[in-house]
Parts: sequence; structure tokens; C-alpha cells
Amino acid sequence: MTEAEDLTDLLENDVIPEIESFIDDLYEKIAETKNATDEDKTQLAELQELKKEFALLLDEVKNGELDEEECRAVIDEIDMMREEEE
Repeated sequence: MTEAEDLTDLLENDVIPEIESFIDDLYEKIAETKNATDEDKTQLAELQELKKEFALLLDEVKNGELDEEECRAVIDEIDMMREEEE
């Protein structure tokens, strides 16, 4: 599997769905409390922007705009971000 295929798989099957899940959870929290705190609004905006950025990145990978080295660098960066969250 190429780095581009690995990155596409990672984005489509892990990263973007995880972000969507976080967004859904935040919407549920807001709906339950019927109130969105400033922190909730900020977090929601950040998650939506992050999702948009990853979707654009996915388009770039699918359109062949990133070479294998760039794809590997993005994968490594995503892995580092996920490790920091844990």
C-alpha cells in the first residue's frame, strides 16, 4: 500500500469519523443542557474547522497533489497528535 493510500484510509476511516463523533457528542451535550457555553461554542468551531481542513487534505491526496514523502509526514503528524491526546 502506498503512503497516499495509507493516508486516504486513515483520513476516511479514522480521523474524519472521530472528529464527526466528537461533534455529534458535543451537539448532544448542548441539546441535553439546552445551553451552549462559550467553551462549547469554541470547541465546536474548532472541531468543525479541523474537519474541514482534513477534508481538504483528503481531496488533495485523492487528486495526487501530495507526494509520498508529504503523505508520510502527514501520517506521522496525525500519529503524534493522537498520542498527545492519550
